[in-house]
Amino acid sequence: MVEAVSSSTRNRGSSRSSSANTGHNDYGRKKCEALAGNSNLNGEDELQMAIGSDKNATKQSCKVAVIGAGAAGLVAARELQREGHEVVVYEEGEKVGGVWLYNSDVEDDPLGLDPNRCSVHSSMYASLRTNLPRELMGYLDYPFLPREGRDVRRFPRHEEVASYLQDFAEEFNLLLLVKFCTKVEYVGIYRGDGNTEADIVNDSSFKQQLLREGCEDLREDSANLETRWVVRTRERRQAVEKERDVLNFATGCEDQVTDVIFDAVVICNGHYSQPRVAWIPGLEKWPGKQMHSHNYRIAEPFRDKVELVTEDGTVHFQDGISCHVDVILHCTGSWEEVGSGEERKKASLKSLGTRRYLYSFPFLDTHGIVTVENSAVGPLFEHVFPPLLAPSLSFVGLPFKVVPFPLFELQSKWIACILSKSSSLPSTKDMMADVQSFEVRLAEEGIPKHYTHNLDSCQFEYDNWLAAQCGSEPIESWRIKMYKVAQKIRKLYPDSYRDIWDDYDLLDEAQSYLLKLKTEKHWK
Repeated sequence: MVEAVSSSTRNRGSSRSSSANTGHNDYGRKKCEALAGNSNLNGEDELQMAIGSDKNATKQSCKVAVIGAGAAGLVAARELQREGHEVVVYEEGEKVGGVWLYNSDVEDDPLGLDPNRCSVHSSMYASLRTNLPRELMGYLDYPFLPREGRDVRRFPRHEEVASYLQDFAEEFNLLLLVKFCTKVEYVGIYRGDGNTEADIVNDSSFKQQLLREGCEDLREDSANLETRWVVRTRERRQAVEKERDVLNFATGCEDQVTDVIFDAVVICNGHYSQPRVAWIPGLEKWPGKQMHSHNYRIAEPFRDKVELVTEDGTVHFQDGISCHVDVILHCTGSWEEVGSGEERKKASLKSLGTRRYLYSFPFLDTHGIVTVENSAVGPLFEHVFPPLLAPSLSFVGLPFKVVPFPLFELQSKWIACILSKSSSLPSTKDMMADVQSFEVRLAEEGIPKHYTHNLDSCQFEYDNWLAAQCGSEPIESWRIKMYKVAQKIRKLYPDSYRDIWDDYDLLDEAQSYLLKLKTEKHWK
């Protein structure tokens, strides 16, 4: 069945995007220096932000689907609701928390290559502790403070993070927005009146139409197109009743498949579930066991075993050393972009930054407008909006090597403001030009494409850029200093950094700030 959209306001007129608001601030111009992309504008425009507030525009409310109830999906739901949007969150699991929910189950395909395998979302292993102190981990306005009877350490175990996310969801009444045990099977472009499935766009020429309307006509506003979305879900009917947030299971009920039409879709399904397997010559001939770290839970099965890489039972290293192995455990990324000689040496130096997981959106059908290539999602304006489908489609949480929760929060604030017309995007042409400039600079710097979303060196500039777009305060200086100290200590003491630190002055400043914030906000 198809449920028609019922937004409280459907102001679909043009929202202004003045030339004074289509430049870039320091982050936009530099693009994090090494990943720099030069602004296409100059002069006075360069001193303006890429997105400006349109104070005179009528604020609109949209019906928005959020996919995933992990750390990104929860804060997206809160920010969208705060901005006046109607929000539905779809979560395949039974609880909020996403990747932070430990599951002792593993997939039946240890490498994660079989598309028909019984998949498990979480990659969490039993003994995991955070690699960031809790003062940095929490959302900007909801401190991750110790609670009596729980793990009070600065670097707590994963259960404490999952409990924090549950606390967050309860504090802001987000559980009422979540449809649990509901898998999103299809998200597609919808151009109809909300009454018939025949209006679901299934023609590949739609991309060419958007390209013509969006770029050749040089439209000034990316919101002119009446792009809406159909979201098809499958609800496990054996778990539809909830009482005090505990799921009561029934038997003998069939799954329910439903199509719902939305003004916008925000994708928050994470990127630590689809394994990325390293390719090594001769690996397919090796007769032993292989597995990806996605399916690692406890150490006992590997005790007294070697975890290296081999072809026929013996590893031959470049320095002439050989070794017989029993298990191949894939913990690194692909060599697909590694050449020979100097290129191979350069890549080996970057191996620690290679991603072990793929971005995966098997439900998303944009007819080729949004693609995933070499672990890069694109084209995306500032890692969030596909220019040809903005602002009705957006992504939260793609960047990696960042402090995640604050970044999720700021991306979500930006999306919520854009959808309500409190802020406006540059024209489609300008967004596409920005993306292309960034990609060219990556190539010129010799940076692999799978580093597209790596914001390690510029995450706080990016955070502050996002904050400026929606009128929020910049990241506090103590957060930046504490992050740098934490990174330094982790490199010096990789086995013990979670239990030793010397940033007591910063810790005092952070705790004072966070306790004051908790008191002012009256958080529990």
